[in-house]
This record gives sequence, C-alpha cells and structure tokens, in this order.
Amino acid sequence: MSADAAPSAAATSKPAKLPVTVDKPTPYTFDLGLLLAQDPNPLSLTTTTSSPETREAELAAIARDGTQSLINQLLTTCPISATKEGVLLSLPPPQTALPREKPVPAVKAETKWSAFAKRRGIKPKTREQRRNLAYDEVTGEFGRKWGYKGANKAGQDEPIIEVPFNSRKEAERKEGTTIRGDKRREVREKIKRNERKMRRNQRNAEGR
Repeated sequence: MSADAAPSAAATSKPAKLPVTVDKPTPYTFDLGLLLAQDPNPLSLTTTTSSPETREAELAAIARDGTQSLINQLLTTCPISATKEGVLLSLPPPQTALPREKPVPAVKAETKWSAFAKRRGIKPKTREQRRNLAYDEVTGEFGRKWGYKGANKAGQDEPIIEVPFNSRKEAERKEGTTIRGDKRREVREKIKRNERKMRRNQRNAEGR
C-alpha cells in the first residue's frame, strides 16, 4: 500500500472529549429564565504578543465553559417532562430586568368619536358582527351581506320581476322610473341618510 493511500494518524484520531464539569475560583451566577450564565472571574488571556488565533481559541474555551455550566445547571435544576412533541425542559421565570430596545409607547389621546361613544354607551362591534357574511337558507352557504353579490342586492339582476296585482305603487309610479331601479334608489337613499346621521353625530360630539 502506498503512503498516499494509508490514512494519516491525524485524520483518524478523534478530538479529545472535554470534561463536563467546570471548576472556577468563583462560581457562576445563573438566570435560567433567560438562559444566562454570568462569569464573575476576571478574564485572563495571554500577552498581547500572542497570535489572533491563540486569543480566539482562549475566548472559545471560556465561552465553552460558560455554556457547559449553564447546561449542567439546567439539567440539575429544571423539571424535565416527556410529551408527544418530545422531551421538554420547563424554565423558571426570568429574574434579570432587561432594558427595552425602544421607549414605552405614549398613551394615545382620546378621540372625539371615542369620547362621544363613551357618553352614549356605544360599544365597538365584535369580530363576528364585523364579518360581512350571512347564511343563505336557499343555497345553504354563507354569502356576503353587502358589496359585490351581496344579499342587499338580491333581486336586482333577475330577468323577470313579479309585480303585485292592482299595485297602488305601480299605478302612481313616476314616469321614467322602473321597479328594477327601486332597490338601487333605496340603497342610495339609505347611504345618504347614514351620511347625514354621521355628520350630525360628529357635530354633537364637537359640541356645536
């Protein structure tokens, strides 16, 4: 067998296992709720003349000791349970108060509408009330209450519309109007009434 084919001793040798116990002159302090391990021992590195690779290796060894100590503390302190999702480790509540990244948001000023609604006892609509859906007993499905193909537009596009016999409304119908346009006119008038009510409520809220 040639020298190139033979595996080198460095390639086949496994890295030495590091100890799972960490001995420090001053013990660590932990905040397990934040997965935090604080090392109070002074940082002692070699002289500044050492190479960057040496300093990186020393810092990595210090970080490894802190991580190993945190893992040991978690496994010996926190309760462990087996669930369907896997083995879970329950952390205690955090003890260290961390500063906020951003300032506390300012309290929003009360708007005129919110003040008016509070005086009148108007409550905001729930999520179900805001949903634009209604059950159609004919089709057996949920459809829109208003808007495109809404229930409020039912009958507007039917090719044939039944007119009641001897209908007084049809007898007194104005020239140029049709029964098909009645529904559209009712919708437009309802929108105008709602806009007038809204403007009146705004004036009342502003105390005019």
